[in-house]
Amino acid sequence: MIDETSRPVVVLLAHPRPGSFNHALAARVCDALAHAGRPVFFHDLYAEGFDPVLTAEEAYTSGTRAEEFLAAEPDPLVRRHREELGEAGGLVAIHPNWWGKPPAILSGWLDRILVPGVAYRLDDAGGAPESLLSLRRLLVVNTSDTSEERERTLFGDPLEAIWKRCLAPYLGEPEVRRLVLRVVADADEWRRAGWLDDVGTEVQHLFGGH
Repeated sequence: MIDETSRPVVVLLAHPRPGSFNHALAARVCDALAHAGRPVFFHDLYAEGFDPVLTAEEAYTSGTRAEEFLAAEPDPLVRRHREELGEAGGLVAIHPNWWGKPPAILSGWLDRILVPGVAYRLDDAGGAPESLLSLRRLLVVNTSDTSEERERTLFGDPLEAIWKRCLAPYLGEPEVRRLVLRVVADADEWRRAGWLDDVGTEVQHLFGGH
């Protein structure tokens, strides 16, 4: 049996501006994982030029025929992401809250990577998915410029539903933790330093094997 603490963790960064606070958060996550002794597959989706556009050939959601089509994926970067996710025991996603959803590049990553034969098996399109992944922990780190009260009362926190209710069943029902850092635009350096420490502590708690 493979020790869970030896499994790699996929870390996804989805922010277009180099030097953003999201980049600092991703660096702290990777440092904390290295300190915990976890192998890391790190991907800055914008820097990599990840193509988020789902092709017609990839637009299948169920059935063994879909798995056969998707196994012949011609994009080497997409194949690499799928293979690494299949090896991983954890996933960390760092992204801003844009209109109550992840940036388009991360939404496209979900479309192209979480496919039949890679993330799940679904024989009947109307049935429940059988996850093919070994993810045990999922950490989502969101930056936001919306206050907690406004997010809760006016918008209903769509990202909570996306990550915890919509995606988790396809990821094998991992333990999900989500940190929302707000209001980032008004935060001073002291506050941001505290957030970085909070994220590092959460990574150690989830992935440190303690």
